[in-house]
Amino acid sequence: MEANNYIPEITIEVKVNRVGKQKFKVMTSGMAYEILKMIYDEGTIEWREEMILLCLNRSNTVIGYYKVSTGGVSGTVVDPKVIFTLALNTPGTTGIILSHNHPSGNTKPSDNDIKITNRIKQCGVLLEIALLDHLIITSEGYISFSDEGIL
Repeated sequence: MEANNYIPEITIEVKVNRVGKQKFKVMTSGMAYEILKMIYDEGTIEWREEMILLCLNRSNTVIGYYKVSTGGVSGTVVDPKVIFTLALNTPGTTGIILSHNHPSGNTKPSDNDIKITNRIKQCGVLLEIALLDHLIITSEGYISFSDEGIL
């Protein structure tokens, strides 16, 4: 009896699409915000909440992003297992930046925003992948958990 006849093999694939050669280095929350504005869809930022993950290398250069989840007007699902599966399978990731938008336009983090951020930070400590920041973005601006001392 062979295992591959009875047990499915798990494969995970990361596609790196290098359209341009420009590299984005994140030194401040403002720089992260400018990068994230290029990723969020202008047409939906005010009516559908999304969570986006930025993966960074040791020099804080963005090596990839992923739209983790898309929700509705008042929330989206954030699963730390999904976030770290993506980070661990993106070669060179040593730090991550999370971002989600608030369609309401209010940048104030909810209690749930703070709780999930702390859970993700704890997971990152165990996996040696630092949660560098979490930004809440609106069409008018952003708030940085790091800048505000929440992280």
